Amino acid sequence: MGWISAVASIAAASQASAAGKYNQAVQERNARVAEQEAEQMEKQKEFDLVRFDQQFSQLQGETKTAILTSGVELSGSGLNVMRYNAQQAEIEKDILDYNSKVAQSQKMEEANFARMRGQVARNEAKAAQIGYYAQAGQSLMKYYG
Repeated sequence: MGWISAVASIAAASQASAAGKYNQAVQERNARVAEQEAEQMEKQKEFDLVRFDQQFSQLQGETKTAILTSGVELSGSGLNVMRYNAQQAEIEKDILDYNSKVAQSQKMEEANFARMRGQVARNEAKAAQIGYYAQAGQSLMKYYG
């Protein structure tokens, strides 16, 4: 009867190893997905900045036209308005950049944690596998001992 227990323990060890490898592979996939999402965020930020610059240029053009058609020269308060708009635009661009970097950083941390979870799952499976092999050895020692 001891050899049956030993065979069952060896089979369990094999299943534990397979489960650990599978769980690690799943977490590695999750990590790659998070990294790809971070890359997409960077591309989206670049797109948003280009679109923002286009909209800002249009706004500045409209502002300049409004100032000039009102009979005011492009100096003094009219120039101050355009300067203020440019300063606010830079602040908005900095905010877009900062928010994108924070989100990307969070995705990279998510990827790192997924890899750690995968390694933990693999290590737990190895520990279980060793335990099952020890059980098999004990069973065989009892049977043959």
